[in-house]
Amino acid sequence: MNNLPYNHLEKSSIISFAKEFTGKSIQSEFGEEIDSLNLSNKDKGQLGKVIEELYFKYKPNSDSNADFKEAGLELKSSGLKKLKKSKEYRAKERLVLSIINYVELLDLTFEELFVDGKNSHLLLIFYLYEKGINQLASEIKLVGDWKYPQEDIPILKNDWEIIFNKVKSGLAHELSEGDTLYLGACTKGGKGGNARYQPNSNIKAKQRAYSLKPGYLNHIIANIAQEESAVYGKIIKRPETLEKKQSFENVVISMIEPYYGILDTEIETKLKIELKRSYQYYPSLLKAILGVNINQKIEEFEKADIQIKAIRVEENNSIEQSVSFPAFKFEQIYEENWRESELKDLIEKKFLFVFFKKNKGEYFLDKAQFWNMPFNDRNEVRRVWLNTKKQIQNGTIFKDYAYDKKGVIRYSKKGNPIRKNNLPKLKDSNVCHVRPHGTDSTYTYPLPVEDKKLKSMEYSKQCFWFNAIYVRDEIYLK
Repeated sequence: MNNLPYNHLEKSSIISFAKEFTGKSIQSEFGEEIDSLNLSNKDKGQLGKVIEELYFKYKPNSDSNADFKEAGLELKSSGLKKLKKSKEYRAKERLVLSIINYVELLDLTFEELFVDGKNSHLLLIFYLYEKGINQLASEIKLVGDWKYPQEDIPILKNDWEIIFNKVKSGLAHELSEGDTLYLGACTKGGKGGNARYQPNSNIKAKQRAYSLKPGYLNHIIANIAQEESAVYGKIIKRPETLEKKQSFENVVISMIEPYYGILDTEIETKLKIELKRSYQYYPSLLKAILGVNINQKIEEFEKADIQIKAIRVEENNSIEQSVSFPAFKFEQIYEENWRESELKDLIEKKFLFVFFKKNKGEYFLDKAQFWNMPFNDRNEVRRVWLNTKKQIQNGTIFKDYAYDKKGVIRYSKKGNPIRKNNLPKLKDSNVCHVRPHGTDSTYTYPLPVEDKKLKSMEYSKQCFWFNAIYVRDEIYLK
């Protein structure tokens, strides 16, 4: 220990030494020494452990203590993506912290883990992710440390208590990242996670780990990089608001409830604002209700990656439009597995549904509800996704053209032939389906496998949709 190029007893010394590695890579600095570690393919993907051994000259420990236990610092490495337009950095994925031992969890407290323990002070080393480049050859782009600010502690603690109570109730197998806001319980290891025993249940649960969600990690990155371009507005102005045993969700709903039953135009009048009618009208109106400038992002929503969905409900309680997700790329679905899929991440987020109901041609604010998808419904989405992947893999997306009664191909208003496909339809699932993104079929994405009937290497953009009836029955009417 005496020969280390930093003082392993002092946080400031370790952090300063870590920052000296910015702009370098393990490969460029320790090329020959890497071979001496006899790394397995698995170890080569754990940049933090390799940095600890080669750069910090400190043997990694596998116990419950922090990596630099004398100083109380836990080393974590993660990937960064650089945004093309703004040139800002964003998290490649969530930051995995420590494995959740379901049995031992019941004897622990939040404070032991995140206030005073292993995960309380993080030394973060971010590398620049580039597809096809090994982590060991990637440039270290950003280095800094993070202690949870006091304003985040009540939300993090409430997140931990949700995980704790689910495990205590024998429901560890139903854990979802949509259960919580900042602190998640992500699957870890193998295809879907190694099965583990859990208390109070005979059902084995997938192995999971505590993780900081991408939205919260982006907040950390912006702080370390001192980015100032993003303008945020806060809902919770004082941390003590949440310390009164109120959850963040309850605080938000209590701010929206006074406007129930009021027409959207009347809400504008009450708030002394005037909004343009656009696709951002209702999200902007919600921001104003929550006391946030309409040109700002909501800080807590950004940290928690909460998805706002404004839904219009007809007078007979029907919902005309299904709820769409972004268009997916066929090549991406072809290459990924369900556990790592974009759709799985999307449906495990927390949503805020805000319903505006029609009355005599105008819409009033009817109700707002935080929601995350139940376990069984997530399995149904997985089934639909696997069916979609199968059609892409087999080159069987295209089924036939649509014909009229005379056997002539039907054309859209934009002059394109109308196609029928084999992708999961509305009638195939009570939860979700796949259909085109937009109305112009000329907007296409490449196919990884040539479509057998169409003889083409491209197809019109598609996306996954929550069925309108599902949104009505399982969210609005519940």
